[in-house]
Amino acid sequence: MGSLQVAIFDLIDMRSFSNLWFWIALAVMWSTVSHWVLGVPFDMIVRARRHEGQAQVDLEDLVRINTGRLLYIGQMAGLWLLGLACFVHSSLIILGFVYWMEFAQAVFLLLFPMTLVWLLSLNTARLIVDLELAGEDLRKRLTRHRLYVQMLGVVSIFITAMFGMYMNFTHSILGG
Repeated sequence: MGSLQVAIFDLIDMRSFSNLWFWIALAVMWSTVSHWVLGVPFDMIVRARRHEGQAQVDLEDLVRINTGRLLYIGQMAGLWLLGLACFVHSSLIILGFVYWMEFAQAVFLLLFPMTLVWLLSLNTARLIVDLELAGEDLRKRLTRHRLYVQMLGVVSIFITAMFGMYMNFTHSILGG
């Protein structure tokens, strides 16, 4: 069993910050998250702004469906999801930053900002429903949400890049 485990870890580079696939996954993740605003593709928001009419009706229907879905999940499983998220984040923090497992650090740097995006989405969904937003107000709220997600993405990518460079530099200096 020991040699199989060594062979698997030799095949899959567990030094995440020196792995091209980690950086590709980071870029794809943030690109996808900033394109899909509460489950609505951003081009649909732009089309509704330009043409209104049926495009606006379609946007409002899709936002209504997705906000209802998000709020339902939050109400039905919110405490369970919170507990699970706290457990996973705590485990990753301990493994990554106490025991210095680079894979756990990388997963934490991917997962924690996504948790913040989910909370931001939940808050935006609640605002849309509570304020009964439609038309231009809805488009503004969705665009603002996208801007916040993009700002969070920039900060997250910057922190991840700085930490990744630090880890790569440390490994190259120490020869680890």
